Amino acid sequence: MNGEIKRRTNVVGIFPCEAAGTRLVGALLLEQHDEWAVCRRYMTMESLAVPCNPAGDPLIISAE
Repeated sequence: MNGEIKRRTNVVGIFPCEAAGTRLVGALLLEQHDEWAVCRRYMTMESLAVPCNPAGDPLIISAE
C-alpha cells in the first residue's frame, strides 16, 4: 500500500496544497477499501438460501 501511495505521489510531483495530497491518498485508500469489501464475502447467496428455506422448496434468486 505504501509503495502505491509513493508511486502515485511521485507521478504528481508537487502538490499545490496539503489538501490536494490528502485527497489523492484518500482516493487511493477508498479504492482499496472498495476492492477489499467486494472480494471479502463470507457467505454466498446459495448458502444463505438453505437456512431461509427449511422446507427444501427451490428458491429463485434474482440477480438484481
